[in-house]
Amino acid sequence: MAAHLSYGRVNLNILREAARKELREFLDKCAGSKAIVWDEYLTGPFGLIAQYSLLKEHEVEKMFTLKSGRLPAADVKNIIFFVRPRLELMDIIAENIISEDKMHSPRDFHILFVPRRSMLCEQRLKEQGVLASFINIEEYILDLIPYDGDLLSMEYESAFRECYLENDQTSLYHTAKGLMTLQALYGTIPQIYGKGECARHVANMMLRMKREFAGSQNQILPVFDTLLLLDRNVDLLTPLATQLTYEGLIDEVYGITNGYVKLPPEKFAQKKQGEASKDLPTEPKKLQLNSAEELYAEIRDKNFNAVGAALSKKAKIISAAFEERHNAKTVGEIKQFVSQLPHMQAARSSLANHTSIAELIKDITTSEAFFDNLTVEQEFMTGVETDKVNTYIEDSIAQKDPLIKILRLVSMQSVCNNGLKQKVFDYYRREILQTYGYEHILTLNNLEKAGLLKLQSNSRNNYPTIRKTLKLWMEDANEQNPNDISYVYSGYAPLSIRLTQVLARPGWRSIEEVLKMLPGPHFEERQQLPAGLHKKRQQGENRTTLVFFLGGVSYAEIAALRFLSQMEDSGMEYIIATTKLLNGTTWIKSLMDRPEAQTS
Repeated sequence: MAAHLSYGRVNLNILREAARKELREFLDKCAGSKAIVWDEYLTGPFGLIAQYSLLKEHEVEKMFTLKSGRLPAADVKNIIFFVRPRLELMDIIAENIISEDKMHSPRDFHILFVPRRSMLCEQRLKEQGVLASFINIEEYILDLIPYDGDLLSMEYESAFRECYLENDQTSLYHTAKGLMTLQALYGTIPQIYGKGECARHVANMMLRMKREFAGSQNQILPVFDTLLLLDRNVDLLTPLATQLTYEGLIDEVYGITNGYVKLPPEKFAQKKQGEASKDLPTEPKKLQLNSAEELYAEIRDKNFNAVGAALSKKAKIISAAFEERHNAKTVGEIKQFVSQLPHMQAARSSLANHTSIAELIKDITTSEAFFDNLTVEQEFMTGVETDKVNTYIEDSIAQKDPLIKILRLVSMQSVCNNGLKQKVFDYYRREILQTYGYEHILTLNNLEKAGLLKLQSNSRNNYPTIRKTLKLWMEDANEQNPNDISYVYSGYAPLSIRLTQVLARPGWRSIEEVLKMLPGPHFEERQQLPAGLHKKRQQGENRTTLVFFLGGVSYAEIAALRFLSQMEDSGMEYIIATTKLLNGTTWIKSLMDRPEAQTS
């Protein structure tokens, strides 16, 4: 099932197996038949670790979503609550248990907190008078979840908000713990580099945890050579821009959640010859997206303008393969053709799916609205008229376009101009509040606090210097056969990935001045390896760097890192880890104070 996790330089299946083993051990503690009551948010991440078949093997007979009121009827001995440590969820659990007690059903209750137990939650259960009903109260440490052969995410949705708005460092503690788990499985990472306040905190916590476990040195040959910790607020610009890779656009348009995307069903309806198409499906088409699918692995990181050519090339190859059947004359040849048939049919179905998705996205990317929006973004990135009110933003507000689109553009203008002039700032603020409602004043304050919207101070705008020094804008980016990471945004090279690229060669010393202009400290730490565990590098063997984005990362940035891994002369392979996979919309939404009130 998870073979694609072990194809890469680092076998991430080891991490998945460790998580599965812990889950099995917990389930076996609760002897007898079981029903699991899920906190809905956890079902997606858990699906990447364990399918229903694994739960079934351990006597899980029923699964329910956590809802207030009574629990659904289930003839089982154990009821296990899988929940995040949130107070509002404790109230629902208490309600469930009290209604069960009234029914006098002899059940055993258990609770599994993910990723940590919480004293506050246990206190709340005690106040509700149900704490004593639980036989097992445990925690299941699900920090880093393998999403693909080179990608790990904590799916900690509020990490950026907690760090930058609420000054809450819980997510950083979970990150440090997750990295310690990783080192226990893959060996100590000898070099740590970082940029930003949060990166500094995580590194400090890791080093402290290592000192506390000084006695238990792990004797594993290190798999990673370097860890790079990057704060999201070092590069606020990249997630705001519209991603232009195939995977990035699928996420921008439809949203990818836990490796799945839901698409409009009518595009995927199987029409038979001569049949009326009145019975179109109404359920969204749900597709899993990862490198286990050969075609997807091939096209996911391409600029969308190069996807059409790749799909038609693939269609020709598949047609030719099916034509081979006419050449199969002997029994042996026919047998060989038949043995390849399942693989060929899977490839044909995969091609049909991705051709449909590409058509859906092309309808959007060829629209005037998409082009106008992109033009404004690229003007901001190249520093064109960033210091006055933008007429496109003005018109978009007047037409009451979705608020998140407006917030993304205004934030982008602010970031590219190192803040907005008082007059411009006040104008946007007034227009947004008058058009979309005064309740959004809280959201605007949050964006200010996070540094996305700010007033220009007297200090000069450093963005042009950063852009020139790091070559963040490349004219005539080659979208078809890229030679630089800027292809992922058709011209703009993500700042976060440029920093990663420069660190590998020639090193951060060459850009000291620029690093000082970006927020937060930059640092380097070394971790001592036990004797005999120093890697002997073979001639031509690549180094492996784990890049950890604190506060989230976009699919376009992931594509840019994969591009660097594949470059002939880079000598470096990258594994990507993050607190959350995000795009500009989900990121801004996480900073809104009433996202459900946003006008769509």
